[in-house]
Amino acid sequence: GQGYYSLSDFLAQFADPNTGLTIFPTLLIPMGGRFEGMGTAYTAVAGDSGFLESNPSGSSLLESGELSFLHHSWIADSNIEGVIYTMRFNDLGFGVGGKFLYVPFTEYNDWGEREARGYFSESVAILNLSYNFFSSFNFYGLAVGANLKAAYRSVPAAIYPDQSVLTGLLDLGLLTRFNFLKGYASRTKNFSVGLAMKNLGLPALSEPLPTTVTLGIAYSPLRPLIWALDFNLPVSFIPDEAPAERWYLATGLNVTVASFLALQCGFQLKGDNPRVSVGSTIDLAKVSFVLNYNLDLSGRLNPLD
Repeated sequence: GQGYYSLSDFLAQFADPNTGLTIFPTLLIPMGGRFEGMGTAYTAVAGDSGFLESNPSGSSLLESGELSFLHHSWIADSNIEGVIYTMRFNDLGFGVGGKFLYVPFTEYNDWGEREARGYFSESVAILNLSYNFFSSFNFYGLAVGANLKAAYRSVPAAIYPDQSVLTGLLDLGLLTRFNFLKGYASRTKNFSVGLAMKNLGLPALSEPLPTTVTLGIAYSPLRPLIWALDFNLPVSFIPDEAPAERWYLATGLNVTVASFLALQCGFQLKGDNPRVSVGSTIDLAKVSFVLNYNLDLSGRLNPLD
């Protein structure tokens, strides 16, 4: 309608000419969970298995081990499936995970006849290790972590030959927590600062990886409320051929409504296609369910994740 056109026309001035110049878009699409529900503003939160995509140092700070299964309905008929397992031994954190993007694809010739069909897919395997240094009664500690990743893109040769590729990547992260402007009594620190450099690696098929440096803060002014803000700076190692995208912001809220229920919302301002996210988390005795919904200007109502 007219409202959608006016909004799209206004946001067109923020369009980034360097969008889409990197390989492996799977690395930038959240698997789900609170990380997605808070609009990806999770670098300084890292409160559950979502740390694997936001800040690899988070595994050394989790209260308990987790096994997560995640599903993300992306554009049109594309989907992302994910699994994460993490555990902690005192100040040492460990995690493994993976995500899989698949898109059915059919090639037609100029006469509308089907030439080939198959699946375009991207797979990412992740190994995580982190440690919380200097933790004591007076200092929460400085968590340091890293992810080793292997990413594989599969393009059927019948559709386009020599476009499949395998590459390795590295994530690095720092995270600490302390009390700041805290008006309530609690052993939990109410302010967090996180720094992450994600998707470090060499170009694949002459295309750069979506390397991003993120600085995040999270603040809990009230016991049931967490507000987070991430500043993201994309980096390109071949700027002459493929310049990096512009910096962008993400912000999110997590509100604990009851002991078993929390609500999330988030906003990511990136180029000319901002995204709004809402979510809810239901915590049972040993199982949690997270439901998310995203709305952007992609032109369709995305299903629930």
